[in-house]
Amino acid sequence: MKKDGLYLQLFSIHGLIRGNAPELGRDADTGGQVKYVLELARTLAQRDDVARVDLVTRLIRDKTVAEDYAKPVEQLSDKARIIRIQCGGYKYRRKELLWPFTEEFIDKTIRFLKSQSRTPDLVHGHYADAGYVAMELAAALDVPFVFTGHSLGRNKKAKLLADGLSEARINRQYHMDTRIQVEEKIIRRADLIVTSTRQEVEKQYGLYNNFSRGHYALLPPGIDLNVFFPYYDLQFDPEMLSEETKQARVTLESELHRFWSHPEKPFILTLCRPDHRKNIAGLLEAYGTDKELQAIANLAVFAGIRHNIITMEENEQEVLTDMLLKMDRYDLYGKLAIPKKHDFATEVPALYRLCAEGRGVFVNPALVEPFGLTLIEASACGLPIVATNDGGPEDIIANCDNGILVDARQPEKIGQAVKSILIDQQRWETFSKNGINGIREHYCWPSHCEKFMHHLAEILPDLKSRSDSQEKTLAAAAPRTPFGKRLIGIERLMVTDIDNTLIGDDDSLHRLLQILQEQHDNIAWGVSTGRSLEMTLEAMTRYNIPVPDVIICSVGTEIYYGPDLRIDKGWQRHISHLWKPEGIKENLDRLDFLTFQEAEGQRSHKISYYMQEDSALLARVHQVLQEARLRCRVIYSHGQFLDILPYRASKGRAIKYLSYKYEFPPQHIMVAGDSGNDEDMLRGQTCGLVVGNYSEELEKLKGKPKIFFSKNGYAAGIIDGLYHYRFI
Repeated sequence: MKKDGLYLQLFSIHGLIRGNAPELGRDADTGGQVKYVLELARTLAQRDDVARVDLVTRLIRDKTVAEDYAKPVEQLSDKARIIRIQCGGYKYRRKELLWPFTEEFIDKTIRFLKSQSRTPDLVHGHYADAGYVAMELAAALDVPFVFTGHSLGRNKKAKLLADGLSEARINRQYHMDTRIQVEEKIIRRADLIVTSTRQEVEKQYGLYNNFSRGHYALLPPGIDLNVFFPYYDLQFDPEMLSEETKQARVTLESELHRFWSHPEKPFILTLCRPDHRKNIAGLLEAYGTDKELQAIANLAVFAGIRHNIITMEENEQEVLTDMLLKMDRYDLYGKLAIPKKHDFATEVPALYRLCAEGRGVFVNPALVEPFGLTLIEASACGLPIVATNDGGPEDIIANCDNGILVDARQPEKIGQAVKSILIDQQRWETFSKNGINGIREHYCWPSHCEKFMHHLAEILPDLKSRSDSQEKTLAAAAPRTPFGKRLIGIERLMVTDIDNTLIGDDDSLHRLLQILQEQHDNIAWGVSTGRSLEMTLEAMTRYNIPVPDVIICSVGTEIYYGPDLRIDKGWQRHISHLWKPEGIKENLDRLDFLTFQEAEGQRSHKISYYMQEDSALLARVHQVLQEARLRCRVIYSHGQFLDILPYRASKGRAIKYLSYKYEFPPQHIMVAGDSGNDEDMLRGQTCGLVVGNYSEELEKLKGKPKIFFSKNGYAAGIIDGLYHYRFI
């Protein structure tokens, strides 16, 4: 293991995560996953073999949510923190609406890493959107990628279709096809997929085409046993309760008693989000249709946090409205408590213990439950459980023997199971004790993290026992540094055009490549060309030029990295804004002085023509595009080539994007060119270099600040510029 331990990054990007009093149940984004990632981060950070844990999420600055979510950094412990990355504006967006901004999130995470002393040794994505972010970062940094799904798209889509939603509505509301496609890639590429139950592996991941290619580890999550301790501990040590916890108990009793006519009776408790799949309706029907059960016990339904049902999302509105209607239909006044809010940090543990003291039962009536975090919390406090037989509860009860599984689609089965526990005190005691002991054995975070680190050792074998000297030896022997780590860790970047700049003089080209090899640890380099990627690689092969760190091609519409030629998807998404290629072709086809270039000259974000040199004809092209209200960029070069690009795209803007993404100061970037299509990159705030064999189009740049005209041609001019700007 590294001397100072591992640096782990966890990703959960929806944004509603905070260390102090997390708002669990606030909406669909604030379920058990929030608690999971917070406790995982804190517990991993307690280990000696971990140096730092960053939980990376989205920064939100919105009056509708707490100011806590706008803090760029929040310390969770001495070695754990929440890092907030701004993307997609500042307003809160539910997680299904974050897909268009994942590339921006990736770019800004790379910017964050540039400011750090080291890059992560491993990235761990939670949920599909964060899984995508972690997968792309893992590729850029060449580090292992771990994924925890929490829920999966194919399974959710099947449930929504069964609920009567159309496929079109599902895609519109949840971006489900995008999510499923991403999950297929994640399964194939993840080094490790952490699952909580056998059901999750077999019945959820089993729905995917790439299921057999996944590497799964069954690691159920844990709970904090210092928070969720047995109800009877208070009888032996009343002083273990803080004043805050005592007040929470008083608040809960007061809140519940205002609903119940006979508060002395035991009560049935459920705690969940207001979601159709949680099947609150089934529990209410089970209780409402069984007079004997009503006589034995009260019922308490904590269905998230609500202020005004009318302002909530449609799914939540429907569930809560139905809950109130069923309360009226079954005349449950004086028997059913439906509080509007609760504090998860203090009130929920107290609520479990309060229910256990009265010999109550906890029920999870969900139609399907991927895991069941509330079940292990309740069990740790000594509550027997009744739960759905579809999903994680099967494993929990198999491990702990602490309750009864039922078919939650049959309300009468729920009622019978609850009643059988309430009326049999010996059975209640057995389930209670079994739950307390079983949770301690199977579901605690230190145990989870110990097993997790064991799996990491298998995918990070070179980190198991490595001294500093060994690390240096391995680093020296490594054939290459991943493009992300290299561009994050290097100070200077040189970018050059290919035709008539990089190539044209073989001797000076050879000298330049030798210099760049010698300066490998100080200077990253790239090419920027109007050629397509295929034509760029063909030219580099012909002249025996190694693949550079960066290739900007097709007149700045595409960016690729390193020997693997990994495309920058963030740049593609950025330049796609208002790009209408079909409209451009349709309007320019009417101009008979334009000749459409061959297929190899056309790209998804570049439309290319041949045109004779004539300022009047060029003005006509601009006029046609303006009249059609098509926002695009027109570049004419070498007296014959006309390229139409997205208005956000160009060589210069691509370099500006690289400067932003990898935080290269403009004075640390040198760009070299020879012709008109290099003009916009030469005019930037970077260090411009014009080779001695430049075309007449660049004559107007003479005398401009930060543009050096070398007397030497081709690659010799580039070398001259490197000395001039003191890059070497």
